[in-house]
Amino acid sequence: MEKVDILLATYNGEKYIREQIDSILNQTHKEFRLLISDDGSTDKTRTILEEYKNRDSRIEVFFQENNLGVVKNFEFLLEKVEAKYYMFSDQDDIWKESKIEKSLNKIEEGFDLVYSDLEVVDENLNVTYESYWKLKGIYNKIKKYNNFEALYLNNFVTGCTLISKKELINSFMPLPNTSKFVLHDYWISLIVSQNGKIAYIEEPLIKYRQHKNNKVGSKKKSDELRTIDEIRSLFIQVKKEHFKVFIENEDKFKSEDVKKMNRKALEYYEMLETKKNINFKGWGLFIKLYKYEGFSYNLQNFAILNLPILAKILYKFKK
Repeated sequence: MEKVDILLATYNGEKYIREQIDSILNQTHKEFRLLISDDGSTDKTRTILEEYKNRDSRIEVFFQENNLGVVKNFEFLLEKVEAKYYMFSDQDDIWKESKIEKSLNKIEEGFDLVYSDLEVVDENLNVTYESYWKLKGIYNKIKKYNNFEALYLNNFVTGCTLISKKELINSFMPLPNTSKFVLHDYWISLIVSQNGKIAYIEEPLIKYRQHKNNKVGSKKKSDELRTIDEIRSLFIQVKKEHFKVFIENEDKFKSEDVKKMNRKALEYYEMLETKKNINFKGWGLFIKLYKYEGFSYNLQNFAILNLPILAKILYKFKK
């Protein structure tokens, strides 16, 4: 059986970490190393990890003296990978017992990266949504596209469901760490998908626990906003940071056309900041950027970005 390295980043995870580790240890596929990096926890996480390390020889634990943050903590773990394949794990989810087995079977069909859907649960593991993809409105996009061009604008790969190859790690390292809107899972899936083959497993293989202390989860920042101006401002900020990261790391993009598009897109969103009511510039670029989104999504976001005065009127009418 093929061995897999599982990378688990922790920080103050004492409440749920036992359940997560137990779910990994109880997998149907037994050939793995569980590499855990604790990012300077101040609760009982370290004591719990020492206990598990002494109990099972497949577990290796690293204790960080200085807090690295989630991205650099995963980067630290990626540098420890020895197996042909690696997987990511959060500290508060539950893996369904066949997660490794099914992920491994899929990637060995000839793919470079595989990911799955998730079952969303509350802190007590009560199911709130059977499909994370359907909750986030990305199910149809994944089924229809699932390629670099679709990933270019928005991520739909959740890191804790991902399995990929050790041989591809150098292609995306070091991980960008200058924006909270471009995290490790997005960056890895985007860069691997440039020339690699990615695939999905429609079945949810994780119980994706959502609670008040989640670092990353199912809620969007835009869900908390109330006005068109707030939504538009956040939208532009996200995309500006998005393309700034791409430009800062343009050596990771193989296509000169993509590099040019990165710069044009950043200029477009910077320009939008100066347009408060109506914009008639860059419509062709908008269409090119958003061609993999749905019609209603495009119409709504085009209005918010380029015709905010009209969007405000429609928003008031809708209310």
